[in-house]
Amino acid sequence: MSKKVNIQRLKTGVPGLDNLLGGGLPEFSFNLIAGTPGSGKTTLAHQIMFSLASRDNRALFFTVLGEPALKMLRYQQQFPFFDINKVNQSIRFVNLSADLLDGNFDRVLSRIADEVKNYAPSLVFVDSFRSVAQSAKLNEQGASELQRFVQQLGMQMTSWQATTFLIGEYLLPEAESSPVFTVADGILWLSQSLHRNSMVRKMQVVKMRGQAQAPGLHTFRISDAGIQVFPRAIVQQGAAVEAAIKLSTGGKRAPMGVPGLDDMLGGGVPVGYSLLVVGPSGSGKTILATEFLAEGVRRGEAGVIAAFEKSPSQLLNNKLYELVQAGHVGVIDTRSLDLSIDETLHDLIEMIDRMQAKRVVIDSLSGFELALAPEFQEDFRGSLYRMIAELTSMGVTILMTSELEDRYTDLRFSPFGSAFLADAIIVQRYIEIAGQFKRVLSVVKVRGSEHSKDIRLFDITDDGIKIGEALSEYAGLMTGKPTVNP
Repeated sequence: MSKKVNIQRLKTGVPGLDNLLGGGLPEFSFNLIAGTPGSGKTTLAHQIMFSLASRDNRALFFTVLGEPALKMLRYQQQFPFFDINKVNQSIRFVNLSADLLDGNFDRVLSRIADEVKNYAPSLVFVDSFRSVAQSAKLNEQGASELQRFVQQLGMQMTSWQATTFLIGEYLLPEAESSPVFTVADGILWLSQSLHRNSMVRKMQVVKMRGQAQAPGLHTFRISDAGIQVFPRAIVQQGAAVEAAIKLSTGGKRAPMGVPGLDDMLGGGVPVGYSLLVVGPSGSGKTILATEFLAEGVRRGEAGVIAAFEKSPSQLLNNKLYELVQAGHVGVIDTRSLDLSIDETLHDLIEMIDRMQAKRVVIDSLSGFELALAPEFQEDFRGSLYRMIAELTSMGVTILMTSELEDRYTDLRFSPFGSAFLADAIIVQRYIEIAGQFKRVLSVVKVRGSEHSKDIRLFDITDDGIKIGEALSEYAGLMTGKPTVNP
């Protein structure tokens, strides 16, 4: 009776990357780190190497740079993952530029094999022959000889009892037919694109043998801390049905903290629902969101607010400021541009887990869309759907605000047709009564629950939101027709 071979998965030390790979890199695998120039291939390789290298797991890094390895590492030393104590102790750099100058690829292969045999590393990195050889035109036999060399190198790397990495510059995975793509156990593809003055970096696991990897393109950033990957939110099959069954049998409600509004909602917002509060500027959306968070704190539930329209100083009214200062509500400042929804979701989940938060506010979707890189604005609805599904599957209750122009003569629930994403909707509007603008609100929907159909007046006072009388006896108020004070 045969037993299945257990393949150890190595943790890369790159935040978010192990999630893409399905748990880490298979030990003794041959991996290709490929992509366009400047996309971060060498930085990724160094970050993985310094994370995995130790006295018991030595690393050998071959480079073809025409300068000393320490000069190359001058810039890598700026990253916190760099450990100078590992250089020449558990990490050795070998410069092959002199061997390559002769144009004898067989000699280069022999030199690499000898170094590996003598050093007996657990990790081997070869950084990139392709671009250097092609640009320098050192080999008279041209591209076919280079192709043969890379293929032989790939076959050689698969035979070592080491986890190996070949770093190369390629254009597109679909456009390449190199045999090394077939031989490789894993292929990581890095790219960067300029879209309306916005730089976006993406990573794709094209191939990873023996384990399920996260499909599609995932954004990543190169910051002062190194590379961080933000896996794309993927709605798992059946997750929505399971969440709906769980919610329907639970029956728990999250009170809003506004007297009278919970009655309109049928007892509050069902726990795990997404609530969309829409209305024009100044109608009280953020105030309502603050009451929602404050009520959660009164019930022992921590909260998180992501601010897209306002800076923290503008957003934090007295009540919210006190909640934040007391550590009951966490604030994510997301006013920096060129975000991706996956990056924002990562920050939200990290803070939710750290604070054990039960309530989340996104203020607002309109500002959120503007904060995204232009490339992500094009698929805002789809990305937002995945984000909401991920958060609600965690059991948190979400309140989202959305700026919506009040046209007085028509009724809309979202500026970009995303109202279907919400489980419940509250609409705030202005009406004219006796020459004055008054605020009104109504509950448009609460999935699976009875709710009030009334349109009610409300005021914003120093004590918060006060719900007033219903307007059912007044004809024409929501059509924009002039009315008189009875």
